[in-house]
Amino acid sequence: MTHFKNYNNTIDTLKQLGANQFQIKTVTTGDIYEISLETNELYPLMHINPVNAVAQNNQMTLNFQIFIMDLVFPDESNEQEVLSDCLSICNDLIGTLKNGESLYLSGASQGESPAYFTEGDITIEPFTERFDNSVSGWVFTLPIVIENDYNTCIAPQSAAYAGK
Repeated sequence: MTHFKNYNNTIDTLKQLGANQFQIKTVTTGDIYEISLETNELYPLMHINPVNAVAQNNQMTLNFQIFIMDLVFPDESNEQEVLSDCLSICNDLIGTLKNGESLYLSGASQGESPAYFTEGDITIEPFTERFDNSVSGWVFTLPIVIENDYNTCIAPQSAAYAGK
C-alpha cells in the first residue's frame, strides 16, 4: 500500500537517510543560513536546504540542496581526506535514491513500494572555507520526484466556490 507523499514526509525521509548513513553524525534542515556550525556539533554533518517545488502532470519535483561537510584541521592537512570522505557520502545518498531504496532504509512499513525517486544527472560541487569555521565538503541539488494526483476533492474550498 502506497501512502501519500508530501513535503513533510519527504524531509523526514531525507533526514532518516542521513541518520542511517553510518558516517554522518548530525543532520540539520532549513535555510542555508541556518546551517549549525557550532564547534560542539558532531561531524560529518548533512544539511538539507529546500530550494523549490515544480508541479508537473501527476507528479511534483521537490528540489533540495544537500550539503555534506566535515571539519578540516587548521593547517588544512586533512582537507583532501575530508573531501574524499564527503564525496563518498554524497554518492551513497544519491545511489540510495536512484535505486529506489529510500523508503526501505527509512523504516517504511512492509509491503510499501518506494515512492521517492531522483532523475537525471546530479552535479556535486566541492566547497572549502565557505562557512565561518573550518569545514570543507560537497553540495548538490537533489530533485525528489513524488506522485501528485492534484486531487481537488480534498482541497479546502468554500461552498460558494465549489458551486454549492
